[in-house]
Amino acid sequence: MKYKRILFLLLIPISFILTQIAKHNIYFAEFYAVKIYPIFSFGIGRITSLVPFSIAENLILFLVAVFIIYLINITVKTIKYKSSRYIKFFIINILSAASIIYFLFVLFCGINYYRNEFTVYSGLEIKESSKDELIELCNDLIINANELKQNINKDKNGGTLLFDDNYYETSKRAKKSFNNISQQYEILKGHYVLPKPVKLSREMSYTRITGVFFPFTFESNVNVDIPDYQIPSTMCHELIHQKGFMREDEANFISYLACVNSGYDDFAYSGTMLALTYSMNALYKEDYEAFENLYAKYSDGVLNDLKISNDYWKQFETKTAEISNKVNDTYLKANNQEDGVKSYGRMVDLLLSYYR
Repeated sequence: MKYKRILFLLLIPISFILTQIAKHNIYFAEFYAVKIYPIFSFGIGRITSLVPFSIAENLILFLVAVFIIYLINITVKTIKYKSSRYIKFFIINILSAASIIYFLFVLFCGINYYRNEFTVYSGLEIKESSKDELIELCNDLIINANELKQNINKDKNGGTLLFDDNYYETSKRAKKSFNNISQQYEILKGHYVLPKPVKLSREMSYTRITGVFFPFTFESNVNVDIPDYQIPSTMCHELIHQKGFMREDEANFISYLACVNSGYDDFAYSGTMLALTYSMNALYKEDYEAFENLYAKYSDGVLNDLKISNDYWKQFETKTAEISNKVNDTYLKANNQEDGVKSYGRMVDLLLSYYR
């Protein structure tokens, strides 16, 4: 049994080879993303979609508990019998499990990081834009956000409320949000597993994570403790990962497209606010005076939502959030996003191209 488990270690070089082939041969990566990956996504996704709660969340908690119990058991046996063989078995088992997990990650997610970018399917051209174009983009987004805010439900403090009574209904609308946009971009057609609210959403906020695509169950897991107006765009962002578009900038942009074309005002507002935030952040760095002039155009309702969001996230400015950001940065850089967390800012280039 020990030697059989050691054989699992061969999955590491196999995974590495597959990744290198995808990295240096985009035709292989694209063929895999379009022809092979959907088989896994559809097959496994169909099964996990039968369960209304997040399998990923419960699986992670279960595995953490198993690991802790296993570690304690090994430690006790090692001390009791004064033998190092238990530690050796422990290391072999952990490495074997890690090899399997890494191999499945490459199959279900990793190769897709090297596929064609969404611009290939959309016809959008990324090129250098002028400051005036950025200002015009921000101005249009502000006008849209101000108008949409007027048609949205509000709580007693003026904050945005979603139209649904529960987040599962919002999930259903998030899935439907791709109906219109997939008519324009055929690559987005297909089966989507409903995004699932995370039970430990509040705890998730301590890592400053709003959503996670879990490739082993093909589930989009969403933090629903965040301000309501951020939830629809987060759901759509995580959903698009199911279609094999793993880049964060592309996921944000496609989420924007899905939201503003959904036919739902609260979704359109969420997508618009997502685009507005990144665009205004870019303008802030480019021309602070222009940023200030445009910021003065925000309606009271939009400003209130931004304040609610700022106050919410201030609670989670902790060491945990800092570590999580570094881990996320490392993960992105290791998967063909060399700018790390900065790659989120490339969404502005896509927005400018789309508006142009």
